[in-house]
Amino acid sequence: MELAVHIKMNPSLYVKDPEESELGKRIVQHSIDSICELGFEAFTFKKLAKGMNTTEASVYRYFENKHRLLTYITSWFWTWMEYQLIFYTNNLDNPEKKIDVVVELLVFNLKDQLLAAHIDKEKLQKIIIAEANKSYFTHHIDEDNEAHMFKPYKDLCHRISDIFKSYNPKYKYPHTLASTLIETAHHQMYFREHLPSLTDFGNAKTNKGLVAFLKDIINKTLR
Repeated sequence: MELAVHIKMNPSLYVKDPEESELGKRIVQHSIDSICELGFEAFTFKKLAKGMNTTEASVYRYFENKHRLLTYITSWFWTWMEYQLIFYTNNLDNPEKKIDVVVELLVFNLKDQLLAAHIDKEKLQKIIIAEANKSYFTHHIDEDNEAHMFKPYKDLCHRISDIFKSYNPKYKYPHTLASTLIETAHHQMYFREHLPSLTDFGNAKTNKGLVAFLKDIINKTLR
């Protein structure tokens, strides 16, 4: 079963809500394509506008700058991930099975159950692996945080930490473990593709080894 989803984003992330017009949706769609192809450093609104056959001014009517746009699409991703986690764990009572879902979700092994026609999830996943931390490794992170721009990421971490606490209520660092797990999963996937000597999964064709590694970390830590 696939469910259509409309994700409401923090207004601080945009000048004009891109979900309210076809042009806005096209800007989000093409920005994902462009960032995935070029990388965030080489990505510009000028290149985006040219690829869309529109004007640079049109893009600026929706987003203040490319960093806001990156934070918008990464925040959309974290919200989508939380929805997926809710979907797959809603009928589960066993914390161990919920942990299995968390790990499989973080390495993108689970079938997407949510529809969003203008979002290419596979390309967005690649952006998350390679570019997501650039949304908060900035000099203005405290200002952005006060505007609640990272709430979707925090919400996902909090939901995962609740699963860890249900498994072991006495564990003292569930939020730290949750954020570490997310970052580790995505860093290892990045290293596997680009810096394989930093992993034990350099020649792996699947995520099986990474899944085992992440579950090993969780089980040994929580026990």
